[in-house]
Amino acid sequence: MEIQSVGLCLKPDQPQVAGTLRDLLKWLEARGIEGRLDRESARWLDREGVSRAELAASVDLIIVLGGDGSLLAVARKVGPRPVPILGVNLGTLGFLTEVTCDEVFTALEQILAGDFRTESRMRLEVCAERGGSELVRHLALNDVVLTKTALARMIDLDMHADGRTVTTYHSDGLIVSTPTGSTAYSLSAGGPILDPGLAAIVVTPICPHTLAQRPLVLPESSNIEIRVRSTGAAVQLTVDGQVGVELGEADLVRVRRSEHPVHLVVSPFRNYFEVLREKLRWGER
Repeated sequence: MEIQSVGLCLKPDQPQVAGTLRDLLKWLEARGIEGRLDRESARWLDREGVSRAELAASVDLIIVLGGDGSLLAVARKVGPRPVPILGVNLGTLGFLTEVTCDEVFTALEQILAGDFRTESRMRLEVCAERGGSELVRHLALNDVVLTKTALARMIDLDMHADGRTVTTYHSDGLIVSTPTGSTAYSLSAGGPILDPGLAAIVVTPICPHTLAQRPLVLPESSNIEIRVRSTGAAVQLTVDGQVGVELGEADLVRVRRSEHPVHLVVSPFRNYFEVLREKLRWGER
């Protein structure tokens, strides 16, 4: 794959990275590669930028400078186009942004030389409906979460998988996660860690009323339907912790594997288990 244009996306309100942006643009220009900026990046350099959706539709590689949240936001704007994404973390290492600012130029040298690998990360397609009409539709790289909005009140959620009744969750909420998202909210709620290359979907109840309702791992081919049963209690649907909608009684949420995965550039400096050991402090007393 020949890289002729690179899109640069920056986490909002990070003016201290303006110098890194300038260095990246100069570095790319010196190699005959066009560097394009999203609007957030452009405003720190007094340049014209474009929307992330426009950027994703026109470049061969996207570099995201920020954290995992920034990469999730950009991945959502990529839509169905299989453009590879390189995540550069501005702080400590993330689960998705595995390259540091000090490593980015070395990583780019390898990418331009064709010496790099991408991982295809499964996404979920989520659709919320009310009375048969669609409320929202999104793609989730990490998870789809339904939670209560009222204090000190649990919600009831009926779940079906491939037309079969699973159960009614009486809990604070429910997380439907990809393997990539298994180390996010699902992990905090007691869900398992899945290798991101696995073909599976994780369903994790949040503080269920009965201890018998445990996290459930389903095949990636599962078509999941969740209907809100709670009377008088609003429910919040959130996708990747960033976008969503408020739901009411009888509203329906459909979740299934998307046909359009996200393609992440694999870090040449560390593997997935090294990231897990560092982030989760495995092996430390």
